[in-house]
Amino acid sequence: MQLGTRWAAGSDAPASVPDALRPAIAEVESRGLTGHWTLTWLEGRPIAELDAGWEVLVSSDGEVIARPFED
Repeated sequence: MQLGTRWAAGSDAPASVPDALRPAIAEVESRGLTGHWTLTWLEGRPIAELDAGWEVLVSSDGEVIARPFED
């Protein structure tokens, strides 16, 4: 895993956040959630996790997925 960056929900995402994730991050934030995002990379794919319980990721087939954390 490669550590990326961290930023507050509702603020501009850093330039290191891939363009593919930005619409899904905006959709999650539109739910009024607060907290901080953490961008990491796993097996070369980005994962943005919001500490309010959501993640936005690129699946192995290239699909962008936004979902609550799985238990």
